[in-house]
Amino acid sequence: MTIPTSSPLLTADDRPAARDDGLDGAPPTPPAPRGRAVGRVLTVLAFLLVYAALVAPNEFTQLSPAAMVRIPLEALVGVALVLVLPHRARVVLALLAGGLLGFLTVVRALDMGFMRILARHFDPVFDWTQLGNALTFVGSSSGDLGAIATAVGGALLGVGLVVGTALAVLRLSSVAVRHRRTAVRAVPVLGAVWLACFALGAQIVVPVPVAAWSTASMGYRTAAQVPWTLQQYQAFLDQAAAPDPFAAPGTELLGGLAGKDVVLSFVESYGRSAVEGPEIAPQIDALLDDGTRRLEAAGFASRSAFLTSPTSGGGSWLAHATLLSGLWVTNQQSYRSLVEGDRLTLTGAFQRADWDTVGVMPGLTSAWPEETFYGIDRLYDFRNLGYRGERFSGFHTPDQYTLSAFQRLEHSRPGNAPLMAEIPLVTSHFPWVPVPPFISWNAVDDGTVYDSMPVTDESMEAVWSDPVKIRAQYAESIEYSLTSLISYVETYGDDDLVLVFLGDHQPAPIVTGEDAGRDVPITIVAKDPAVLDRVAGWDWDNGLNPGPGAPVWRMDDFRDRFLTAFGS
Repeated sequence: MTIPTSSPLLTADDRPAARDDGLDGAPPTPPAPRGRAVGRVLTVLAFLLVYAALVAPNEFTQLSPAAMVRIPLEALVGVALVLVLPHRARVVLALLAGGLLGFLTVVRALDMGFMRILARHFDPVFDWTQLGNALTFVGSSSGDLGAIATAVGGALLGVGLVVGTALAVLRLSSVAVRHRRTAVRAVPVLGAVWLACFALGAQIVVPVPVAAWSTASMGYRTAAQVPWTLQQYQAFLDQAAAPDPFAAPGTELLGGLAGKDVVLSFVESYGRSAVEGPEIAPQIDALLDDGTRRLEAAGFASRSAFLTSPTSGGGSWLAHATLLSGLWVTNQQSYRSLVEGDRLTLTGAFQRADWDTVGVMPGLTSAWPEETFYGIDRLYDFRNLGYRGERFSGFHTPDQYTLSAFQRLEHSRPGNAPLMAEIPLVTSHFPWVPVPPFISWNAVDDGTVYDSMPVTDESMEAVWSDPVKIRAQYAESIEYSLTSLISYVETYGDDDLVLVFLGDHQPAPIVTGEDAGRDVPITIVAKDPAVLDRVAGWDWDNGLNPGPGAPVWRMDDFRDRFLTAFGS
């Protein structure tokens, strides 16, 4: 390997013209004072970069100046190695180790982001495609220019970290060799201090240990995750390839819902924390309990329980796919494999049983090829829903407008065949700012009424800087979405309406706290007693609000249980 001798990141000891062990060859010519100053600055910057990459905690919430006071074991081992290796081997080791450290720094940053938003670690096999989904969301919020700038900036930062860290490690390795005597004395002393801190479990910031080896452990976890992910993906493929009894020719489906209009609505980020979290539940529980009474007064009954979602904090489409397909879809590769196949989905079962199947999806802003796979006859998205009003939250369309448009375009049509509608509601989508007001259904019209209505004056940045405010905004958005659904049933529900609504996943950990789980509420509402009689054996709780002891199923169990309950 040939190293350019003119690079400012290389000391004289890296130049092949002279040995760096002092055994032969003339010593290099001392640099000029200005060159020495520049070299010292570069060395300090290299040290800060490598040190930060080695000692940064793996959790976003643990980042603080005090948490960076650590002794990295990897650095001590690295210095010991470069002191005993010959020049060429040292250069190769420094570049490879530095590049790996830079790559792991990128992975660590992604890991912290995934834990912060999705409550799980970054998957080095399949999660790279999630970055594209993040850019799509940025584009919906900031436009194409913002998405392009984010993509270019992120790519440059990632490459810069890998290359810069490799060169920084190379420079520091040369400094260690040049100051061999000092390094030989320092390594065993710091090693003894590391061992003492490790034995004592020393911490300046709980739970960050002073004796650090987080980079090595993260590297091991990242490497070990690869075969685990591939094994899980193969298990998904095996499950998808197994015979599906509901797809057999001649199977009669959904006879127990004959003549009913069935609405399946996903409420974005409606998780178990909404009905049990101490800061949120009082508001949402009161709404659900009041909604139960109001719907009972209108002749409707309801049953509720919990489903365990395959995702948390985001990835709504994975939850939708899991519920509709009866397969456990946890990553983008599994999702792609699913939609490229011919699995019978819940919407497809309604289509096969001669329901008109409709998708009302205000979060879609472009073509959606999956509509054929899911068995949707007519698709309404943001482009043809006719919304002309103010933009709200992460998406444009208020939930009340979405339901109003469904009523106008489909549910109120005279003489229509029984409908099955899938309606993901998006007002409660991150970032939960601002939230539209709930208004009279007669006033909704094309949505321009929202243009003159007051909303929160606080910016997204101000809200997200305060956990108390963000939880309050989240609760407000969930309250709005649930109010829209309850009022829709009150206003437009008839004897043939059956509503199934559920959350797709829990919100981000900033709302739920750590280790909140992945359960989401699910509710069935109907006026015809025969509908709920079909699910009496499920032992779900009465009303819209599932209690702490309500049954919990995995989300992929729902399709088969539903088709069994309502099959002929």
